[in-house]
Amino acid sequence: MIKKWYSRWMYEWETRLTTRDENRIVRPLDWGFEWVAPFLERNGFADAIPGPEIERNPAAAEAAMIRINRLLIQNSDVFFGYEAPTDFRLEERHPQLYPTNVRPETLAQDAEIRRMAEEGKLAPAQFLRFTSPERTPHPENDVVNARWYPAPEHKDPARPKQAIVVLPQWNSDGFSHNSLCTIFNRMGVSALRLSMPYHDIRRPAELERSDYAVSANVGRTLMACRQAVIDIRCCLDWLEEQGYEHFGVLGTSLGSCYAYLASSHDKRIRVNAFNHASTAFGDVAWAGQSTRHIKQALEEAGLTQERVRELWAAISPCYYYPKMAGEEAAGHLKKILLVYATYDLTFPRQYSLEVVKSFREYGLNFEPRVLPCGHYTTGETPYKYIDGWYMGWFVYRAFKALRDEKATGTAVPASITAEVEEEVVTR
Repeated sequence: MIKKWYSRWMYEWETRLTTRDENRIVRPLDWGFEWVAPFLERNGFADAIPGPEIERNPAAAEAAMIRINRLLIQNSDVFFGYEAPTDFRLEERHPQLYPTNVRPETLAQDAEIRRMAEEGKLAPAQFLRFTSPERTPHPENDVVNARWYPAPEHKDPARPKQAIVVLPQWNSDGFSHNSLCTIFNRMGVSALRLSMPYHDIRRPAELERSDYAVSANVGRTLMACRQAVIDIRCCLDWLEEQGYEHFGVLGTSLGSCYAYLASSHDKRIRVNAFNHASTAFGDVAWAGQSTRHIKQALEEAGLTQERVRELWAAISPCYYYPKMAGEEAAGHLKKILLVYATYDLTFPRQYSLEVVKSFREYGLNFEPRVLPCGHYTTGETPYKYIDGWYMGWFVYRAFKALRDEKATGTAVPASITAEVEEEVVTR
């Protein structure tokens, strides 16, 4: 009885949170071949670019985009590859909120932050800036932004320098996940809080939300994901230049997808915290409550969930499980935290359970943690503190294990933690 009441209460709360923003826009389906074409041309795949006659035929256009996805998966090292930037720089400025909703309380918070900055009551912050190797028609989006949280110098000069790249959720504002970075600093771990493509300072002026990161424009969504992944890897390049040796990544929701794809293609990332994880990008876009406006556009175009899954296969973590397992087999052992929520209506639980099952089948070194809430309610009290504890405690232990590994010259064990209690995975 209590379990049923709690479940109903949680689903109602989650639904209220996912429906309170009224500025979601239903944009019609666009195949977006023009977004993918420059990459295909540069890398010798020009034959995969469809001609105008195919683009005008919905069935032919869909088949062409599916072929492109398969090509990208087969050549994922190229798709997520890049030339390192040469214009890394640190800039100092006052942080801003960059709200993604027009609720009165959010606009009041934004105004208060601006007032404090103008009156000198808000300390300036440092931001890593560089030009993204993936270019778009939006200049503001192509200048990467990552708030820099350097850890204090340790008294032991032999201690390896460690850093983590933090990616918040879709439509996050400029302050999301900043508190996590300060926690990591107390552990002696530096942090770069990355503004994802089309988010906060990178958001084009015509947008209220970060719509161009995920939308019914198939090609643009593919390339926004590519941009996010290579931006993460570029951050590691800069950190290496600063003398850092051990690297991690923490991603939440959409940031978790980006983080997984980066880690599966970059052996330098050893510490991985995937906060809300799912299988196929298209399944989440179709079944998730917060992407209902995207589903509406896809459905109005006559698509189905199965077909959408294929259209975004190249940016779906489940297609790269063998890649991650291959990194493990090659000796690039990764430590992985997988967090999911029991009452999640955005990343439905069934898909998270499939991730747990697949990680086990591929023999990945991971530990699952389950939140007794939903996707949006993870950010509410008391669940945000439970989630923060899971992530903070894992990151502390994982980086400590890397330091011990270096000190002893002994490979890390198969698991860095004792057995944890978890749900039985069923299909």
